[in-house]
Amino acid sequence: MTSGSGTKEDPWQLKTPPGTSDYTMYSDDAGDPPALVCQVGTTTLKYHLSAIDDLHTWLKEQGDWVPLGAADEQKDAVPGTVEAWGRSADNPAGGWYGLRKGYRGRFGMYLPPLLEALGVAELTHDARNNSMRAL
Repeated sequence: MTSGSGTKEDPWQLKTPPGTSDYTMYSDDAGDPPALVCQVGTTTLKYHLSAIDDLHTWLKEQGDWVPLGAADEQKDAVPGTVEAWGRSADNPAGGWYGLRKGYRGRFGMYLPPLLEALGVAELTHDARNNSMRAL
């Protein structure tokens, strides 16, 4: 489903949940803070590296399918979605997992396929309104 080892030289090759767009991600352990770097065309987004384990833990606590609810930073996230959790003051990051102001959203679009590729979650792959759950 994906290729790459998650380094800058060999990033994970991913597709959005509906399978309509390609993007890459890699782990930047040396960043301050350590980050997941997401390259979507010419746009670079960055998220706390801890988002992988934190999201997986949260999904396990939910115990069932959770809607993704992907939204840009400027739009409100629908409560109860992966996107809303990725911005919540109640998550382990204490707020936004996104690190680059103006590009902090879309957590619910770009993180879920990575967790699926890593084998810790599964996603629906419909044209819209996708969900995920922990494995």
